[in-house]
Amino acid sequence: MIRVLLVHDASLVRSVLADWLRREDDLRVYDTPWRAAPGRVRAVRPDVCAADLECSDTPGVPPLTELCGRGAERTAPRLLVLADAHRPGLLRRAREAGALGYVGKEGPPERLVEGIRRVAEGERFVDDTLGFGFLEAAEMPLTRRELSVLSLAAGGASVAEIAGSLHLSHGTVRNYMAAITRKTGARNRIDAIRISQGQGWL
Repeated sequence: MIRVLLVHDASLVRSVLADWLRREDDLRVYDTPWRAAPGRVRAVRPDVCAADLECSDTPGVPPLTELCGRGAERTAPRLLVLADAHRPGLLRRAREAGALGYVGKEGPPERLVEGIRRVAEGERFVDDTLGFGFLEAAEMPLTRRELSVLSLAAGGASVAEIAGSLHLSHGTVRNYMAAITRKTGARNRIDAIRISQGQGWL
């Protein structure tokens, strides 16, 4: 029996998907919104976490590492994500968080069942519909440092506050913001934040 924790913030979608998965004789399915997910992982100890890459509490990037249990690798569930090819940045973050499976949200639900079973066996599973998204994810233009600067800016931090948080000079922060604006093709900082969030980079 494969123990599955379905993580999705849309209650109706989560309930319908969970009920559909429960029809499979080899799956024992639990479900939860993102807010309660880390606690449910500890309580349920699933073999597979099937998590939607959209999180209403965290704009841009959901807390995927909290599902993977970085401090408890032996008991950590294998991660499968429900993804959208139009958010390549989120695909990249999921890969960096150690996701083993990727299922397109536009595809048939049978692909989700197949992905769960494959991931439960320790195999990598990538839905064909996400190929273009992965190609775009590999081309993300921003460095980790630039993402750190932009993430703080998106949270409302001033140049001085960003400089203090990252131990940089004010001029260096301004240079990073100029590079970010240029690389994203944005008109200004606000536009760069909007573009980066839309792509799932931030």
